[in-house]
Amino acid sequence: MHPRFYDFEATFKATTQRGSNMSTSYSSCYHSTTLSTHSLLLSHPKASAFHPSRFPNPSFKFHSTNQIPQTHLRIMSQKPSQVLGGKVEVGETQEGVSKGPMIDFHGIDEGLVEKMVYDALVWSSLHGLLVGDKSVQRSGKVPGVGMVHAPFALFPMLFPECHWKQAYELAPIFNELVDRVSLDAKFLQDSLSRTKKVDAFTSRLLDIHSKMLEINKKEDIRLGLHRSDYMLDEETKQLLQIEMNTISASFPGLGCLVSDLHRSLLNHYGESLGLDSKRVPNNPAATKFVEALAKAWSEYNNPRAVILLVVQPEERNMYDQHWLSALLKERHNVSTLRRTLAEIDAEGKLQPDGTLVVGGHEVAIVYFRVGYAPINYPSESEWRARLLMEQSSAIKCPSISYHLVGTKKIQQELAKPNVLERFLDDKEDIAKLRKCFAGLWSLDDSDIVKKAIESPGLFVMKPQREGGGNNIYGNDVREALTRLQKEGSEADAAYILMQRIFPTASHTFLMREGVCYKDDTISELGVYGAYLRNKDKVILNDQCGYLMRTKISSSDEGGVAAGFAVLDSLYLT
Repeated sequence: MHPRFYDFEATFKATTQRGSNMSTSYSSCYHSTTLSTHSLLLSHPKASAFHPSRFPNPSFKFHSTNQIPQTHLRIMSQKPSQVLGGKVEVGETQEGVSKGPMIDFHGIDEGLVEKMVYDALVWSSLHGLLVGDKSVQRSGKVPGVGMVHAPFALFPMLFPECHWKQAYELAPIFNELVDRVSLDAKFLQDSLSRTKKVDAFTSRLLDIHSKMLEINKKEDIRLGLHRSDYMLDEETKQLLQIEMNTISASFPGLGCLVSDLHRSLLNHYGESLGLDSKRVPNNPAATKFVEALAKAWSEYNNPRAVILLVVQPEERNMYDQHWLSALLKERHNVSTLRRTLAEIDAEGKLQPDGTLVVGGHEVAIVYFRVGYAPINYPSESEWRARLLMEQSSAIKCPSISYHLVGTKKIQQELAKPNVLERFLDDKEDIAKLRKCFAGLWSLDDSDIVKKAIESPGLFVMKPQREGGGNNIYGNDVREALTRLQKEGSEADAAYILMQRIFPTASHTFLMREGVCYKDDTISELGVYGAYLRNKDKVILNDQCGYLMRTKISSSDEGGVAAGFAVLDSLYLT
């Protein structure tokens, strides 16, 4: 058994609407279409057949209907066989290590699973659980071209209700912490000063922050749409924070659709499976994000102004964003405008009073769905656009200060003893945050670096990056640390070390591009939060639903858009 670290500090208060509805009253996702769920559970041919495959090591996969003989289809269109299992039980790995509660997938009839796969694909297509197909050239530019279902898990993931409630309770505390830290310019600049010397991207962000300080730029109206990500550590049974996302927290639109999908499937098949659809909690992420954006738009106080969505030139995840735009228009009569950073540089103008105008439209809110990685700034054009928007009187979501609070280095600094007390007054809130902190260290801590070289599997090495695919794991940790020591430079300031969290693994079915895979998986819970403040008045501070992501247990990274994971929902236990 791996040794663990137990003396960790841990990260991230609520002033208004601190309490959230923790009851298990579950309703469907508010932005779903009005199509009857029951009308989607069709009598259908067998959707697929079992064949060995790799994902990277699945037990089987399904193939599409056109690869199956018609005689086989007719056989499988009959009434599904009786399920042999389907109950919740405790499973074991081959080594006999307990894997915790799981659904007994080994006892589920193949025909039943295949019917569920078919229904799930139909439901996804009719309800907009879609992304652009990467094999279709224009799928990231033209809506409606080359659509494919978003990757998802066929069954919801079992998760303790007490930890779900804990994560929801933490959201408004983290929201308040982000706001307070963002106002401490010295803390941000000092904490990131060493990183600035060796990380060009963080340096450019800090330069913009410094320019805003020089011109005494004040953000009277501050809007944050965040997501705090957690894993449930198997050995300690503690909910530990992985990171705090303060820019471009994705999947509020599609994530809650998966909750609806799972409820739909369990409404039809739950009795056979021994599962209750009421245990899949309501996920209001899209509607709550939209409500926060609409409230901020109202605070700007110009009914003709628009919300500017800053997007990538090619965006296969555009439908997650279009859900928010559609809801803003339908429910709040707020118009949105989609532009890339380069287009904003070309079209954007700053009026003498600070008003931002893009394409002839006054902008009330700049909502970033890009801008978190160096690849988003391929030229000076993109950096000019970022500076232009920061200089404007538009509400930034996030502002440059909020963006910097979300860096890994700030997360690590906040985990140090007595740092949270600098920003928060409530001792209970501070204790709640520390309880969820994993171990976080700077690489100037020689003792912890030595431990990481000796036992690299117990650590993750993180740069100041978002978006997936950036972290260093396993023996690569040892190699990277050894190289940095030999170089003897300040390059280590670009990274932090974090305790590696070991969540419980379980079997599940994963759907990607119409193919179903079965494998051992682990999951990550993200809880959205919204914070809106106008000067001294806190208008909104609340949790905004959740994002559940499931990935193969052998995969280190966990981003859905980056191709490492699938969307999932919760089944509360």
